[in-house]
Amino acid sequence: MAEADFKEASGEKEWKEWKERTGKSVEECLELAAAEEGVPQARLDYAVVEQPTKGLFGFIGGKPAKIRYRVKPLEAVAVAREFLQTIFATIKVEASIEKLSSEDGTTLNIRGRDLGVLIGKRGQTLDALQYLTNLAANRDADVKEKILLDVEDYRKRRSEALASLALRMADKVKRRGERVVLEPMSPHERKVIHVALQNDSRITTYSEGEEPFRKVVIALKK
Repeated sequence: MAEADFKEASGEKEWKEWKERTGKSVEECLELAAAEEGVPQARLDYAVVEQPTKGLFGFIGGKPAKIRYRVKPLEAVAVAREFLQTIFATIKVEASIEKLSSEDGTTLNIRGRDLGVLIGKRGQTLDALQYLTNLAANRDADVKEKILLDVEDYRKRRSEALASLALRMADKVKRRGERVVLEPMSPHERKVIHVALQNDSRITTYSEGEEPFRKVVIALKK
């Protein structure tokens, strides 16, 4: 393949990111390139520059195969998927992972049967798994990203329940004139309470205490 043809096929404007590798065959070029970079062949983005040719009498004037290649960026979501699949295999859980995108980041919604073990009491296990997943994913990834984990839409149902709780507690505060202190919650759950009551002209919310025992307080505005 001519250089101009390679540029058109690869869609690459500059050669600087690309390296060359020669070998007896294209397959050998890929094996050598992957070994040199320390990555599986699936992570190589490549184009064939020259196919191998046989010379006179099978060896005189022959040319090796040549490729130009680069290592594809390793994205956090891809690393997160691999990390979670390893966890599932270790604890013998059969589950699939659904990717959802939102303004808060990327959510990986885990689906399957009997997944309560991944949620834990009030979502504590899920929060811990999410923390570990983000550590693993963004440690090695070239493209870093905030990753949220959910299990069978648990967080959605929990958020709806917390929003309903916030409205009930706000009504209680208005009737009695006394502030209400909720149970300790994760940062995500505290945000749900704050957002649910942010447009109430008579109510204010704030957090107090230290993690992991930080609580939301609902009180009348002064």
